[in-house]
Amino acid sequence: MGNPVDQLVDLLDLEQIEVNIFRGRSPEESLQRVFGGQVAGQALIAAGRTVASDRPVHSLHAYFLRPGMPGVPIVYQVDRIRDGRSFTTRRVLGVQQGRTIFALTADFHLPEESPFTHQLPAPPVPQPETLPTALDEVGSVLGEIPPFISRRQPFDVRYVDRLRWSAEELAGVEPRSAVWLRTNGALGDNPLVHACAVTYASDMTLLDAVRLPVEPLWGRRHFDMASLDHAMWFHRPFRADDWLLYQQESPVAAGARGLARGQLFNRQGELVVSVMQEGLFRRIAEPGSGPVG
Repeated sequence: MGNPVDQLVDLLDLEQIEVNIFRGRSPEESLQRVFGGQVAGQALIAAGRTVASDRPVHSLHAYFLRPGMPGVPIVYQVDRIRDGRSFTTRRVLGVQQGRTIFALTADFHLPEESPFTHQLPAPPVPQPETLPTALDEVGSVLGEIPPFISRRQPFDVRYVDRLRWSAEELAGVEPRSAVWLRTNGALGDNPLVHACAVTYASDMTLLDAVRLPVEPLWGRRHFDMASLDHAMWFHRPFRADDWLLYQQESPVAAGARGLARGQLFNRQGELVVSVMQEGLFRRIAEPGSGPVG
């Protein structure tokens, strides 16, 4: 399988088992459900396999309907909704053991000249070379790497702000977070693979912004969380193996749900991808206290 980046590429390399039907591998993990970024990335690969290569993805909208089971393959069924002169639309259902666990709609756009361009500036932050890797930072404090960190191994992730390790350190912290990230090796030149790698990565840290005011990101969790839906807009070409700044914030948390939005900038300060996600948050029951919710 090679290094973690090779494993990520292998994970995104679906098997075609019929016209418009693909099968994706789901790694065996000790965690209770399949990582949402994996399912979204695989579904986008399935959609892209049915689209002409000159039409890059420009947006996706997805719902996580049921938790996926680690170690069980996921079948992706692609519906060719539209093949227009400029836009191509695909709908993908992820099915596991006969049940739909995921639904995605993706749109692809034939590149064309824009009559105007604008964007808000990227925030001023330290450069990634001046920051420790998340693996080093977490490992130096905890003395071990939590199981779910294995999902991040294909990526070099570096937090812009220092990590907080206690509730006292969270006093006055705003619901904002930022990381630099890139794959830990080259990905080749297929734009679809880069888009799917960033789709995978976009689900790793986005809900951090929701949690920051209430609990440290690492260590014992007091809240169980799960992604409910996910949307992305791809504005410009980019490479996932070059540094990208992922700026994240949570404008609201209410009703056991937290909303997070993210922006990915390249090193030139260009906004290349925008992301929105809503997550479900429920307090984890203390031993002996009975079920929650």
